[in-house]
Amino acid sequence: MTMSVGWYLRRLSRMGPQEVAGRVGDTLRRRRWRATPPDCPSVTGARFTAVLPAGTIAAVPPDAAKRLVAEADLLMDGHAEFFGVVRDDLADPDWWFDPKTGRRAPAGYAFDVPYRSEDAVGDIKQIWEPSRHQYLTQLAAAYAITGNERYAERVAEHLRSWWEANPPLRGVHWLSGIELGIRLLSWVWVRRLLDGWPGVADLFEGNPVARNQVWHHQRWLAAFPSRGSSANNHVIAEDAGQLAAACAFDWFPESARWRAGALRSLERQLRANTCLSGLNRELATEYHGLVLELGLAAVAEADAAGVQVPATVRLVLLRMTDALAAVVDNRLRPPRQGDADDGHGLIVDGAGTDRWASLLATGDAVFGRLDWWPEVTATDVRTPLLAALVRPTELSVTRPASRPAHFADAGMTILRGPEEIWCRCDGGPHGFLSIAAHAHADALSVEVRHDGVDVLADPGTYCYHGQPEWRQYFRSTLGHNTLQLDGADQSVSGGPFLWTRHARTRVLTADTSGEVARWSAEHDGYQGSVHRRQVELTAESQELRLVDEVSGPRRTVRLAFHLGPAITADLVGNRARLTWTRDGEDRSAVLDLPEGLSWQAHRGESEPPLGWYSAGFGRKEPATTLIGTGSTDGTAGFTTVLRFRG
Repeated sequence: MTMSVGWYLRRLSRMGPQEVAGRVGDTLRRRRWRATPPDCPSVTGARFTAVLPAGTIAAVPPDAAKRLVAEADLLMDGHAEFFGVVRDDLADPDWWFDPKTGRRAPAGYAFDVPYRSEDAVGDIKQIWEPSRHQYLTQLAAAYAITGNERYAERVAEHLRSWWEANPPLRGVHWLSGIELGIRLLSWVWVRRLLDGWPGVADLFEGNPVARNQVWHHQRWLAAFPSRGSSANNHVIAEDAGQLAAACAFDWFPESARWRAGALRSLERQLRANTCLSGLNRELATEYHGLVLELGLAAVAEADAAGVQVPATVRLVLLRMTDALAAVVDNRLRPPRQGDADDGHGLIVDGAGTDRWASLLATGDAVFGRLDWWPEVTATDVRTPLLAALVRPTELSVTRPASRPAHFADAGMTILRGPEEIWCRCDGGPHGFLSIAAHAHADALSVEVRHDGVDVLADPGTYCYHGQPEWRQYFRSTLGHNTLQLDGADQSVSGGPFLWTRHARTRVLTADTSGEVARWSAEHDGYQGSVHRRQVELTAESQELRLVDEVSGPRRTVRLAFHLGPAITADLVGNRARLTWTRDGEDRSAVLDLPEGLSWQAHRGESEPPLGWYSAGFGRKEPATTLIGTGSTDGTAGFTTVLRFRG
């Protein structure tokens, strides 16, 4: 996907004068660096002191350690999977190769590489992901747990290979700040976890090549911060990586300045990226997880180095943790909202480790759990490692006395019923900042689960680059459980990470206190018409009722309900019988659909895309989507009833 001139003009229109000036300065700096590349200062006496406290590794639960070592052994054999693409070449990787398309990124000055063009580069996410070096943190953790030096030796081989293949400012891995920031965080943890290995000092502080790479990564981040309309989760990753490296690799004349600048920016950007309720302002759940992971890792580094962290940083992370505990379902699954690209801040665990349980366990260890938090029984490696570095701190804050259900600033409301019925209602802003990069056109959508199983599902994300028709579908209005008018999205897209007009949503009712939980909201995304939705969840009857109303002139309507991949649907007229299996038990529900619409089931269609579910980035599978077609004809509205006692 190569961006057109029109895209760049639309993108420019979403920037303010200060951001435009900053980007002009970035362009001039890139030209100077091409002509006169900066040199790393000479360093003597570099040491690494940010080690884990004694006894930390012994605190890792045995089952979590077992999962990690099993994962490390697969990596040692060269096996890994990134975004649905299985690789068997990771024993000796080609750092610029994309196995998905078979293409290899071009060489040359980094800022000349057309990374948005899949034809020229390949799938950039496939190329970038291994070079975050998070699989190396897994290998390093396996060494720390087992003492087996083959893991450490493989880490050293791959780092030396990467440093040789990717000299500063050359090639595709010097293009994006989030990649540099996460890579620095990985290097800090690799050095820490390999501390008992005899060769580690010669690999890092005693290695001029390593010092040169660390210095250039930090200089790059200081020079080219994400700014203005791009200051979303990327800037958090940049700040966290910069802070971690400047604390743990405190080897350079600029280290104190870089450390102070990163900490100031992290404090400011964490507040800017987070609602007062604790939910991430991008309204994309996986980025809530990413930012929380990065923030906790950054605090751990500062505490390990004895650097004073502003109380506001810990307060934001505390609010984010409490918010996560509030919105998960009974199986600890959070909402599936907005973009998701499987991005993690720090990986030291094996496959099968529950990301959200891990974050809640870390929150418990660092902040302390509240009585209403869901119980976490799963184990992980990361929690004891982070908890060993973070200093206990008293925070002057009043935390929620009971489990919150309505997050007014984020427009999210969770309705809960018996038999583990969970329903998310979306009445929030379209997205964050002027471009709302990771937003979907999902105003007034609902997401319904029964005992953790997606019944009415948010289909997910699937892809970012290279497949524009799929990118458009998964973030479209038709790709969510809401109502579409005249075949248009509620918000107007200007490109893959750009929205030029944002629907405005207003929550009218959010009452979760009684036997009947009620929510209603409306949005103005369809110019000339207003879409209003009411949702009621009745505990006694286990019934969810949705009423959609449209004011304004006569319009064509498509009402979509996306079923989870585990759900089988038998559609007869306007009634769908839903069946699925959970833990070996057959379960069912009845979905009565509005009679005023003509209903049809779609599954796994590609031209155009319809009837898909993406469990993770780069992966999709067929799932049933029910589409009702008709028009707004002045009737009282369209009523849908989901009964779990059918």
